[in-house]
Amino acid sequence: MNLIIGGAFQGKKEYTRQYFQIAREEMIDGAKASYSELFQCRCMFHFHEWIKRGIQENWNLENLGERLALENPRIVLITNELGYGVVPVDAFDRRYRETTGRICTEIAARCSKVIRVSCGLGMVIQDA
Repeated sequence: MNLIIGGAFQGKKEYTRQYFQIAREEMIDGAKASYSELFQCRCMFHFHEWIKRGIQENWNLENLGERLALENPRIVLITNELGYGVVPVDAFDRRYRETTGRICTEIAARCSKVIRVSCGLGMVIQDA
C-alpha cells in the first residue's frame, strides 16, 4: 500500500499519477465510492471523504488497515491532512477529523511508501 498526504489543492493527485504511473481511469473519487470499491480499486483520491461517508453511514471502519493490506495491497490512497489548525466546534467534525487521523496512522504503518505533497512536490517520509 502507498499513502499520499498533503493539504487541499497541493497537487497530490497529479503527483500520484506521475510517480506511480496511474492512469486517470484507475483513480476513483472517495467522495462517491462505495464501501466495497476501496477493496477493489487501484487508487482512491479524497480518501478522507470516503471515511466521512463511512462515519455517516455506519460502515465498519475497524481494522481497516489490516483488511486493506490483505484484500488490496496495491492500493494508493490520497488524502487531505485534516489535523492542522483550529479544532472544530461541531462534534461530528471533531469525530471525523480524529477518525481520519487514526485510520491514516494505522494505514501508514502498513505502507511501503508514505509521501507528503506540498506545492506539487513530494517528500518521501516513509520508504519501507
